[in-house]
Amino acid sequence: MAHPPARTTICYCNFCQRATGGAQGILPIAPLADLAVTHGAPETYAHVSEGSGKQVVLHFCASCGTKLYMTYERWPDMVGLYAGTLDDPAAVTLDPAKTKQIFVASARPGTVVHAGIPAFWEHAATADGQPEPSFMLETPTAVEDLKRG
Repeated sequence: MAHPPARTTICYCNFCQRATGGAQGILPIAPLADLAVTHGAPETYAHVSEGSGKQVVLHFCASCGTKLYMTYERWPDMVGLYAGTLDDPAAVTLDPAKTKQIFVASARPGTVVHAGIPAFWEHAATADGQPEPSFMLETPTAVEDLKRG
């Protein structure tokens, strides 16, 4: 990628849990025009998001199956990279001004939701693009404690 990501999404939805094999997906979001695939041609898998009802397309390595990035029907000019596949995943910083946490309601038990980063129970916007209300924690909190109120 030629530039730092525009923003980063931490997603706790079931699809991201399955896609990463972990508690969440961490997706630096950048303009699709900034992405350059330097070796091979990724295969794709199209999926309709349970959250937005829109299609997302996973792009993965045809040789080893590693998920590389995701493109979106909802935002056709953007790409979400799987942070864990980057040469330096630690280079993805979670700047609260440019990061959000979505689908907290779907987080698996034991997941700790980050403090100081806007969080949303479901998606950050409705299917028609209207913003949803967010909340922000003062301290990292286990999702089961959030659900208890």
